[in-house]
Amino acid sequence: MSKLLVITGPTATGKTELGVRAALALGGEVVSADSMQIYRGMDIGTAKPTTDETRRDGIAVPHHMLDVAEPTEPYSVSRYVAEATAVIDDITARGKLPIVVGGTGLYIDALIAGRDFAPAHDGELLRELEARYDALGGEALLRELSAFDPDSAARLHANDKSRVIRAIEIYRLTGETMTRHDARTREAPPRHEAAILALSYAERARLYERIDARVDAMMAAGLAREVQTLLDGGVPRGGTAMQAIGYKELADAINGETDTDAAVALIKRRSRNYAKRQLTWWRVKPNVTWQLWENTPNFDVALRVLTEIAPV
Repeated sequence: MSKLLVITGPTATGKTELGVRAALALGGEVVSADSMQIYRGMDIGTAKPTTDETRRDGIAVPHHMLDVAEPTEPYSVSRYVAEATAVIDDITARGKLPIVVGGTGLYIDALIAGRDFAPAHDGELLRELEARYDALGGEALLRELSAFDPDSAARLHANDKSRVIRAIEIYRLTGETMTRHDARTREAPPRHEAAILALSYAERARLYERIDARVDAMMAAGLAREVQTLLDGGVPRGGTAMQAIGYKELADAINGETDTDAAVALIKRRSRNYAKRQLTWWRVKPNVTWQLWENTPNFDVALRVLTEIAPV
């Protein structure tokens, strides 16, 4: 079981800088855990670390899992786990400490668990099952499912087309029922031993102030131009990448569906709401150490905490 140090928490709390400091102090390399920083060309709106931000005192800290996908292609948590696990294994093999930095809780949880995901959709099989569902109805496919996976059939509703089809598809592709696959995944021990430090502010209002200021800074840095460039390059408005906060709202403004001021206000509100969800995600998790800033981050204090909790 390899060991990880995780730095997480809401946006605008100093994760990037603390990650660089921790890497230099503890002999580590950074592995990003941000579901939108994986896309090339999405830099300003995702707060992707710049070259200057990945250096300190003239020393560059390696950062992994940035710019690994085109914004026109789909990207899944299963693909992230596979690619990030390979990176972590390499870092560990070289005697370095993997430091996972980011705010996407789903990615981090799945990475620590080393979760075994069900196989990707098979296009031909999926089309066949969808056609049969549409022709025969959900009750007929649910009865078919119950013949080999009665537990899944009992949990699912006939109207839940996607899940009924998925349960049949998994069995047809692997010979293993969805019930057994899910149980086996839950029973498996975690792949990694992780020490987790979550950052935030003692006062929620201060966090929200920092988020609003970050959005203003992104706009000043050219976020609207970045969104326009992505659209001009063929990134679909309905694609996964363009659903990121900041991109979706400005794409609407560029398309004439709202004005820029309203879009910026909405970006701020949705960013604050997202930060609230990030806090909720980590506060219910056991074994998470919290570092709550007052007015500004105190990285020296946080680094001492990291040194104490870092896996050895």
